[in-house]
Amino acid sequence: MKRVMLSLRKEGDLSQTIGPWWLAEAARDVTALGGRTLLTLMTVLALGYLVLRGRPRSALLVFVAVVGGSLLSVALKAWIGRGRPDFIPHLTEVASASFPSGHSMLGSTVYLALGALLSRTVERRREKHYFICAALLLSFLIGLSRVFLGVHFPTDVIAGWAAGTAWALLCWNSSFVMQRLGLLRAGGGEREAD
Repeated sequence: MKRVMLSLRKEGDLSQTIGPWWLAEAARDVTALGGRTLLTLMTVLALGYLVLRGRPRSALLVFVAVVGGSLLSVALKAWIGRGRPDFIPHLTEVASASFPSGHSMLGSTVYLALGALLSRTVERRREKHYFICAALLLSFLIGLSRVFLGVHFPTDVIAGWAAGTAWALLCWNSSFVMQRLGLLRAGGGEREAD
């Protein structure tokens, strides 16, 4: 793990990343996609859209997925309590424990939940795949940025991806149960009001 992280820094000056000057700034921009501020904003906007579309149960499902994933992340960090890498400078501010990566976990949870929800709104298979692949790509890039910035070990990110993906899949499968019970339409919306 240490060797991988050191390979991303310039030899002789560990405060400098490899690659062109703009790469570290790009990594900070990408890592923000998994930060609480942006994920909260994305979630609130998605919830607002679902409520405006008359889909309160879908909104509740997204809310539970995001809040539940956040609570799970906090609980895992408190339980495991692993320290951050201390052999290279961190290129962004951090405040919590390292394992699992909260950015990776919550990025996976939110983007996969939204990707799954959006994929249920279209008919064509390639459009469904597009939404899921876009969510996976965002999650992947967020995790890579955390290692690149020196704030997580690669195993922290892998654990975050695994936990976030597992939680999102659990929530997604819950939507199918709700559909079978008649609480959601096949297209992801609720049963029409009487």
